[in-house]
Amino acid sequence: MKQLLIVALALALSISLIAGCGRSTPTDTVESLVANPERLKELRAQCKADHAKVGDVVCGAVSEATRRRFMGDGKSPYANDPVPKPVPPAQPSAARVESPAKD
Repeated sequence: MKQLLIVALALALSISLIAGCGRSTPTDTVESLVANPERLKELRAQCKADHAKVGDVVCGAVSEATRRRFMGDGKSPYANDPVPKPVPPAQPSAARVESPAKD
């Protein structure tokens, strides 16, 4: 009975160790990449070289961090400038239409 308990405990321990060695969640968040441009540059090169190996989650965070660094907070100084609407061409009115001259 003790041997069975020891085997079961060893099996449970080995399974937990194997599960712990699996791929962990990425530690590089968008915010951490925005704050660390060197790491962002490194990961951007890795995503370009082998996207499948790096993974969609990390490459998506790299893409979003790159966008945020480029665009800033997203507020453009030109966003609130009023753009005048184009004036539509004048329609000829019925009174202005000239009839052909009769000779």
